[in-house]
Amino acid sequence: MSHDRIKDDRTPQNRDSEEFYRNRAQYDKVVRSTHGVNCTGGCSWMVHVKDGIVGWELQANDYPQFDGSIPNHEPRGCARGISFSWYLYSPLRVKHPYLRGTLLDRWNEARSRFDDPVEAWASIVENPEARLSYTSKRGMGGFRRGSWETVTEIIAASTVYTAKKHGPDRVIGFSPIPAMSMISYAAGTSPRPPRRSGASRPT
Repeated sequence: MSHDRIKDDRTPQNRDSEEFYRNRAQYDKVVRSTHGVNCTGGCSWMVHVKDGIVGWELQANDYPQFDGSIPNHEPRGCARGISFSWYLYSPLRVKHPYLRGTLLDRWNEARSRFDDPVEAWASIVENPEARLSYTSKRGMGGFRRGSWETVTEIIAASTVYTAKKHGPDRVIGFSPIPAMSMISYAAGTSPRPPRRSGASRPT
């Protein structure tokens, strides 16, 4: 087979392509962080930053060994964690709050009629037609971008309404991963659904 048409423009002496990898490994500083999204262990990571941009990460290896009779549990950190920096700059990363468009419309209309956000929320959830207008859309998409002020007000108003209407035990949050359970406790939410009247306490 003839190789006359093959042009080898890379030789051992010409190693310019390696410059990309050298630049990739450069960094200005190292900061400690962790991955709070979809992370079960909350492992510690040493994040290498260049020009304010996360370049790459390494597992921290300075955990204190609390018991010399058992093997050290480091390094901790999974393959997904070490690629987490790519999520930061992904065009698919959600950077703004979204909520169902029908609920947003209902909320804006209610807030135009009520000065008190809690009363505005009550006017929605206590109206069967208004409530059904957004709960029936679950699973159908239709999300629209909302402002942080709007979504935090809805969250606060609905929380206060539920606590006043049904009691604080009916305000419950769910952390989908064990590493974030402390947030549920810090928020004052119950770690499990409240007991029904007459129900026995689980053991």
